[in-house]
Amino acid sequence: MPGHTPGRLRRLTSVLAATALALTLPQATHAADAPADGPTAPAPADRATEDRLAAEAELEHAAVPPGPLTFGAEALSAVEGAAADAAGGASCGISAKEATAMSLAPVWPEVLTGTMDTPSPMTLSRFDNQEGLYDPAGRDGLFFNPGVGLWQMDSAGLGTGNTAGEAIDSAWVSDLVVPYIVDKYCGALNGGSSAPDARASAWSDWNACAGGECDTAYWRAFNDGVTADENVGRYGGAQPRTCEYRGGTYDCLFVDIANAQGADWWAAPGAGRSPLPHPFYVLRDDSGGSTEEVRVFLGEDSGHGTDVTATRPFGGDARDSLTWTDGRGLCDTTEGRGAC
Repeated sequence: MPGHTPGRLRRLTSVLAATALALTLPQATHAADAPADGPTAPAPADRATEDRLAAEAELEHAAVPPGPLTFGAEALSAVEGAAADAAGGASCGISAKEATAMSLAPVWPEVLTGTMDTPSPMTLSRFDNQEGLYDPAGRDGLFFNPGVGLWQMDSAGLGTGNTAGEAIDSAWVSDLVVPYIVDKYCGALNGGSSAPDARASAWSDWNACAGGECDTAYWRAFNDGVTADENVGRYGGAQPRTCEYRGGTYDCLFVDIANAQGADWWAAPGAGRSPLPHPFYVLRDDSGGSTEEVRVFLGEDSGHGTDVTATRPFGGDARDSLTWTDGRGLCDTTEGRGAC
């Protein structure tokens, strides 16, 4: 994706840059009073500290649990198809099997912790706690998770040019991530790197890979294979809908963490540092001459008495580019709910 920094931000190696940015940002105010979802969700500190703590928390939870590797059946098929295409057109020698294992490897360190289970395409980041992700009014459950899906597509990196709905769609996101990983691997290999170093380069955008866990996952997937799980769907429990928003009709996705399929440890109170979001709708809006990610929290879902919309311009990091608007909702025309 030209013009964007790819992958989940490597915050442990960018503390100096984050510190410089933090000097221009206010300290936490409203967020300190916002209800947390458990004792492990502290109020946000300054930006540099929160970037560092998020990265450290990811690494602390990156160990791949023991047990056979499983993956949603539709998601696995999408990865295998994208891997075969990428390997066939690669600039280096790589088999479809290698490309599949290499592409899947970051998922387990990024989205699993504790016990082995099938990764959920609906997974929302649980370690980010930066002030800019909170509703400015401090209402509970109105929180914009920046890392989304199997590969935790982050608005600070590879996810800056897609919505949460696209990141959750395991077919859509596979077509983006798989060739990206294969291209990075081949670029490093063709530049003289050894195969292990080239794999590390291919995964360098995912912070959870920094400790070597992705190589462990790679060899487990390559040697032992991955079993398809028919109980975890393409969207991991999120539901495709059609929505009317500001006079236009859009494909949208309804995301309710209570419906998460597969590993859902992240959807439990106290499971991470970030608050759990109330159900929300997400869509891509190209209507205003630029592209925005739109997330809408209906008042009937949040209990806050009004619809609240958070928008992020494509190319913007959610941590410092969100706009929150009260009273702007949408109509879910599939289910006949919302502002219809």
